[in-house]
Amino acid sequence: MADATAGPSPYLEPESFDPNDPTTRYTNREVSWLQFNSRVLAQAEDTSLPLLERLKFCAIYASNLDEFFMVRVAGLKDQVAGGVTSTPPDGLTPLTQLSRIQRLTEQQLHRLERVHMDQLLPALADQGVCLVGWDDLNEDEQKQATSEFEGQVFPVLTPLAVDPGHPFPYISNLSLNLAVSVTEPRTGRPRFARVKVPPTIPRFTELPSGRFVPIEQVIAAHLGHLFPGMEVGGAWPFRVTRNADLTLDDEDADDLLEAVELELRRRRFGRAIRLEIDQTMPPDTLQLLLRELDLDDDEVFRFRGLLDCTAYWQMAGLDRPDLTQARFKGVVPRSLQEAETTEDFFGSLRDQDVLLHHPYDSFSGSVGEFVRQASKDPKVLAIKLTLYRTSGDSPIVESLIRAAEQGKQVAALVELKARFDERANIDWARRLEEAGVHVAYGLVGLKIHCKTTLVVRAEADGLRRYCHIGTGNYNPSTARLYEDVGLLTADKAIGDDLTQLFNFLTGYGQDLEYNKLVMAPSRLRPALADLIQNEAEAAGGSGRIIFKMNSLVDAKLIDEMYAANQAGVKIDLIVRGICCLRPGVPGLSENISVRSLVGRYLEHSRIFYFGNGRGPGLPAHYMGSADLMPRNLDRRVEVLVRVDDEESCRRLDELLEINLADDSLAWDLRADGSYHRISGVGPSAHDQFEELAIERSRKPETEAQPDDGLRMRAYPHPGGLAAPGMADQTP
Repeated sequence: MADATAGPSPYLEPESFDPNDPTTRYTNREVSWLQFNSRVLAQAEDTSLPLLERLKFCAIYASNLDEFFMVRVAGLKDQVAGGVTSTPPDGLTPLTQLSRIQRLTEQQLHRLERVHMDQLLPALADQGVCLVGWDDLNEDEQKQATSEFEGQVFPVLTPLAVDPGHPFPYISNLSLNLAVSVTEPRTGRPRFARVKVPPTIPRFTELPSGRFVPIEQVIAAHLGHLFPGMEVGGAWPFRVTRNADLTLDDEDADDLLEAVELELRRRRFGRAIRLEIDQTMPPDTLQLLLRELDLDDDEVFRFRGLLDCTAYWQMAGLDRPDLTQARFKGVVPRSLQEAETTEDFFGSLRDQDVLLHHPYDSFSGSVGEFVRQASKDPKVLAIKLTLYRTSGDSPIVESLIRAAEQGKQVAALVELKARFDERANIDWARRLEEAGVHVAYGLVGLKIHCKTTLVVRAEADGLRRYCHIGTGNYNPSTARLYEDVGLLTADKAIGDDLTQLFNFLTGYGQDLEYNKLVMAPSRLRPALADLIQNEAEAAGGSGRIIFKMNSLVDAKLIDEMYAANQAGVKIDLIVRGICCLRPGVPGLSENISVRSLVGRYLEHSRIFYFGNGRGPGLPAHYMGSADLMPRNLDRRVEVLVRVDDEESCRRLDELLEINLADDSLAWDLRADGSYHRISGVGPSAHDQFEELAIERSRKPETEAQPDDGLRMRAYPHPGGLAAPGMADQTP
């Protein structure tokens, strides 16, 4: 297993730590994100995984890096161009950050090249999955590829010449292109042309022999069809990345939907910020591209072999069970399994809360079924839901449309500014409006990121409200891949809170008070700070904090944790991605540990445990949509809910315990800012959760106690006692 770094270490030596120096007090956000993507790449290097699973992680790594450049690197380049010299909490200027990004990215791309070119493709060829070049095809295969080219590819190609009568063409973001050199036979004059590889055609052409060949090589072998009478000197793949961040000033927008559509059109023409080329491209061709794209040589990344590894998604989807991991089909919670009618379904939620853990608990069989049952139930009067991202064939949206068509009051808060899902959300918003759904587009200056549903139902004893609050999007596709938690409940206090929240989101309101919800941007930051400080003040040094999240960036809350550490609070952080806190620094964070789990499911849930959050020795559990980042705390509508149901709290304890005990997927963050893989022999957290889900589906949840080997006593409090409230002491 490769370590998370390669080449010269970019990390600090322990003796260089100064708790008052921002460059050692905090890790840079962009560097930390690159470390996360390095851990993704390490999955591709893990020889214990099946070959196509490893190839899939090459595609995930490349896709992640594309988005990072389109948004984060583009933003830093804008700051440099604008003369911005202010620094984030870590003290690094935009120019310094770009330099570190360049160095770390080049190191990682060398690893990517080695793993897919030198390890995976040869190993896959030994298993009969062969990706070869045009020159490796035999005569029959070349004839078959030529037939495919002439019938399916050639008719959709458009060669674009560059000369005084043909200006340099616009190169669209992330498109794959061929830079073609041709010569006029009579004059000997060289010419340049660009051929775009159509994105509608599979990247790899599969031949009857079962071998694959990249489509750009097939096109390059047939350029004579596109430039008849010309001498083709060569063709080299290249790819351009553009600034794709949406910069919308919605305070000045009269119609938010139209404003987002306009900004999407502008995004297509964002400034070029990265050029990827085949390493064999000649200098004169490269210089032409740099000049026309207004790029410098340090913005060029050269590749040996395949350009754009996101294409490996095609091969990773091959039907080869022997080369992939078996996919776990989520189970339906037992209490919902036994609901044979709509009345039974809602009756089960009246009787008990249901804590959901996806993908182990089926999203479609729980959350999807909740909205579906509500849409068809004649007793349901209203459905309200926030929609940040969803799938292209969303059953959730179909249920909302069905409910509206049946005359129910349906309101959908559609976040038009969900990055890279703007177009899909615009389309959904229009379709919902056409069906009679009340569609709201959010609040000025804020993104609606919370994941909430409210169902109002008429029952014999009056109106009752049923609620769902989750950490993940209402997207059944990603719910099979993303680890998330959610709560289905008929709790009256939560129903009251969600009613207020939706009225606030669709209407007007200020200074709202909630019972069990904590909402950003108004109350979340101070509430978390108060809870952290409360642990620091706990009697006898009994303070205990466990957080699980995607990202930890906010310097103010990091400082609160540093202060709690100095008061003796034991803090365990499970942070999948970015972590700007430095753990294990003497005098600053010696009682804080940070780990990241990376595996076949993307860890996405946000859970916050405070050992004395409801009083001395009485833990408080919160879960919801917010990471600890300035954007979540200050510029988004986020919701955390306090979970009080005893069984749900036990399940959350169990989840945290298993994450903290994992020695298969986990990486530990060290004081110098580096991550190191934990090497152990135990089952992975993902395997354990699959087993527990199956066990819970087979017998009542009150009987489904986890094995003692999973208890929190493996992670004791500094005083030698198990953390208050974890495992046995949950009230």
